[in-house]
Amino acid sequence: MPQRNNNQTKTEIPAITRPIRIPIEREAYEIIVTDAETFRQYVDIMLKLYPELFPPDMQAGYKLHGKRKPSKKMPELTLRRIQLTLPDAQGRAQVYTIAPSFVMPYLVGYTEDVEKALFLHRFGVPYWALTYVFGKDDMYWQRIVVSLGKNDLVGTTVKDPEQLPGDVLADEKHTRWNGEKAYLATTVASECILGISVAQAADEEHLTEAYAHFKEEARRLDPDYQPQTVNIDGWAATQLAWKTLFPTITIILCFLHAFLSIRSRGKHLKETFATIKQRIWDIYHAKHATSFMQQIADLQQWAQHHVTGSTLDAILKLCSKADRFVLAFDYPTAHRTSNMLDRALDPLDRALYAARYFHGHLMSAEYEMRAWALLYNFRPYCPRAKIRQTFRSPFHRLNGFVYHDNWLQNLLVATSLGGRYAAYTIR
Repeated sequence: MPQRNNNQTKTEIPAITRPIRIPIEREAYEIIVTDAETFRQYVDIMLKLYPELFPPDMQAGYKLHGKRKPSKKMPELTLRRIQLTLPDAQGRAQVYTIAPSFVMPYLVGYTEDVEKALFLHRFGVPYWALTYVFGKDDMYWQRIVVSLGKNDLVGTTVKDPEQLPGDVLADEKHTRWNGEKAYLATTVASECILGISVAQAADEEHLTEAYAHFKEEARRLDPDYQPQTVNIDGWAATQLAWKTLFPTITIILCFLHAFLSIRSRGKHLKETFATIKQRIWDIYHAKHATSFMQQIADLQQWAQHHVTGSTLDAILKLCSKADRFVLAFDYPTAHRTSNMLDRALDPLDRALYAARYFHGHLMSAEYEMRAWALLYNFRPYCPRAKIRQTFRSPFHRLNGFVYHDNWLQNLLVATSLGGRYAAYTIR
């Protein structure tokens, strides 16, 4: 059997044109799409309510531009097009298709037919299981997921440039691609995954390329975007990558990782470890930098008299990084631990294990991870969760609104134009 060509070295997301997505129910759409004036009135309402879903040039005016040729997959569906008054930078006419929220990309089905399958896929249910329960075939479900992964993560999730995070968390999830080690460079903020990319090595070059996707997408929303802090676990290549991408960023080391290193070596010490644990978390909860540094010095002196071996080494290593930990006191909103990121990586770990990691082309892995991140950001909270009383999903929590009550239609509307446009206005 011939081998697949899997020699890619980079994961570059192509600049593709996407339709304008609008939230609307199927019954209402079938009424307005047959009447040009009514259709335009509805588009005008959407443009006023949600300008971020439309290209910025649309504010200068547009006209209806006929209907698309019926698709063989959905001959019953009519799609209208519009042409903007202003040409693009090359002087060409700007023509866009208006797509309703109840239809999947590439017209592969209606949202009501695939919603439950995609909801389960977010929890790691493999494609063959989706086929067994919902029909179709494995490639059908994979193609749907891959199509979602071609949208911008940042632009799809963050709908107001002013909501771009000033403080982020970053780490690499270890995985395997075609039997070889690979790393998922993940950026998290505001309880959402805003960046995830496959790196084939954990060195500065590969991690810089992987984390660069987050920077590129964020700067499509705000060309001057510059996060003030990033919380990482201390891996040197990760620090260098972030300094390369954002030279003025302040790196905050994760205090939790330092404690976990001590715990793995000292939990057998029983009562002594209980004392160590209490001292370390008292340091973490210090009210100000001076108290923090004083308690670090006290811990170091105490440990040298009461602890030996690898546990002492781990404690002294924590103390030696005090100048890095104390930086957090200069940034009250910075993340001091990686808890928010870990909450995202835990379900990702289960999903990767269920899929037995990656097999095939590098870009397939890239798109699937980006799609998983979007499903994570838009999936509804558990009905029994306390946060569900206020917010429906991480996207809702970040932006303060939803486009549609159905989570999948809400996601599709947010992917309007691939998530690559944003109106620089405050809602």
